[in-house]
Amino acid sequence: MTISVAWDVEPRPLPDADIQAAARAAAVHGGQPEMELAVVLVDEEFLCDLHLRFLDDPSATDVITFDLGEGPGPEGEVYVSVDRAREVSAARGTSLQRELALYVVHGVLHLCGFDDQSDCDRVEMRAAESTVLKSLGYVDEHSGEHEWS
Repeated sequence: MTISVAWDVEPRPLPDADIQAAARAAAVHGGQPEMELAVVLVDEEFLCDLHLRFLDDPSATDVITFDLGEGPGPEGEVYVSVDRAREVSAARGTSLQRELALYVVHGVLHLCGFDDQSDCDRVEMRAAESTVLKSLGYVDEHSGEHEWS
C-alpha cells in the first residue's frame, strides 16, 4: 500500500506518518488493504473551490474524495481542510490532531464504499470511524455526532 501525503498549508499539525497510519487503518477496515492513496491537506478556500467545481456546492466542507480507480497513479485522492479541522476542534474542545485523523479516516472509508447519506449508513460510518480511530489510539473526545458538511 502506498499513501502519499502532500501539504498545501503550514504549519503541519500532524506528522505525515500519522496521516498515513490513519489512511492505512481505514483502508484495511474498509477491506481495501492494497489501495493506493494520495492525501492532500489544504486550506478552506481550496477545498471550497473543489466543492464548487466538482459538486456544484459553494459551501465549506471538511473532506472531499475522488475515486480514480481506473488508471495510472493513486486509486483515490482525499482532500482535507486543515482550516475546517482547526475550527471544529476549537469549537468542540477536541484535539486538532484527532479531528484531522477523523477527516482522513472518513474520506478513505468513502473510497472503500462506506456512505453516510441515510441514517442507517451514517450509523455504520460512525461505528467504522470510531473503531479505526480507537485502533490508532485516539480517544473519543466528544459524545455528539460529527456534523459533516
